[in-house]
Amino acid sequence: MTKPPLTLYLAAPRGFCAGVDRAIQIVELALKKWGAPVYVRHEIVHNKFVVDDLRAKGAVFVEDLQECPDDRPVIFSAHGVPKSVPAEAAKREMIYVDATCPLVSKVHIEAERHFENGLQIIMIGHEGHPETIGTMGQLPPGQVLLVETVRDVSNLDVRDATQLAFVTQTTLSVDDTKDIVAALQARFPAIKGPHKEDICYATTNRQEAVKAMAANADAMLVVGAPNSSNSRRLVEVGAKVGCAYAQLVQRAVDIDWRALEGIASIGITAGASAPEVLVNEVIDAFRARYDVSVEQVETAVENVHFKVPRVLRGVA
Repeated sequence: MTKPPLTLYLAAPRGFCAGVDRAIQIVELALKKWGAPVYVRHEIVHNKFVVDDLRAKGAVFVEDLQECPDDRPVIFSAHGVPKSVPAEAAKREMIYVDATCPLVSKVHIEAERHFENGLQIIMIGHEGHPETIGTMGQLPPGQVLLVETVRDVSNLDVRDATQLAFVTQTTLSVDDTKDIVAALQARFPAIKGPHKEDICYATTNRQEAVKAMAANADAMLVVGAPNSSNSRRLVEVGAKVGCAYAQLVQRAVDIDWRALEGIASIGITAGASAPEVLVNEVIDAFRARYDVSVEQVETAVENVHFKVPRVLRGVA
C-alpha cells in the first residue's frame, strides 16, 4: 500500500539546552562519585523519560528535603530552590550539589541585588512552578510580588511605586512577557529591569524556530512533558502564529493519529528537557505511516556549555 507523502519540518534548535544537559550530567557524575542511592530534590528536569532513566541508575527523586537521609548526597534540581533548602542541608551536615541552571541563578542574583538596594521585586512567572518558588524564596517572605498576566499588573499593591524592579521566570513566552513588561513600565515608569532579559537563550531560540516553521505546517507536535513550562509555551507559540493543530506529546505513543488525518505537512520540535531519542521516536512513527521528506528549519546555532560544580569535576 502506497504511503501518503508528508513534509516534516524539524525545528533547530530543539531539545536539550545547556542547563538541562549540565543537570543530568551532575546526577550521573554524583552516582559515579558516591554510588547509589543519590537523592534528587524534585525532578532534576521535567521529563519522565529522563527521570525514569536516572531512577534506574540509582537516583531517588523526592519533593522535600525531609525525605532524604542525612548520610546520602542530595542534588537540587535545575529549576532552583529557595535559600532555606541549602541552609537546612548545611544544618544537617548533608553533602549537597546544586544543579540550578546558571541562567536561573543569574535571576536569583539580580533579585538579591535589587533587594539590597532597597527595591521591592515583582516577578513575572507561573504560580507554583518550582523555578518561581525558588526565585521568590531567595528573599524574605512578602518581598517578591508575583504577576502572571497583564491583568495582574493593575491589581498590584506596591510599597513605593518609585522603588521597584522586576525579574522573570526563564521559560516564559517571549511575546506574552513583553506585554506584561510593557504594562509594568506603563504603570510604574521608574521600575528597573534586568540588564539582559531573564528569559533564557534556549527558550527564546526554540520559540523563534517554532514561529519559523509553524505557519507553514498543517500541524505541529512538541515533544515534552506536561509539567514542562518551556514545552507548553512552544505549543502556545505555534498556535498563536497560525498552526491549526498544535499539541504536546511525551512519546510517539501519545500521537493522536485521527486528529492528523489528511495533513500534508507537520512541524516537530522538542522542549529543552526532552532528549533527542524521543524526537527520533516520533519521526520514526511518521515514517511508518507516511512517505516522509524532512526539512530542517534552523533559526539559530547554539554552542553554550556550562561547567559542572567543582566537587564533581574530574569524576570519570
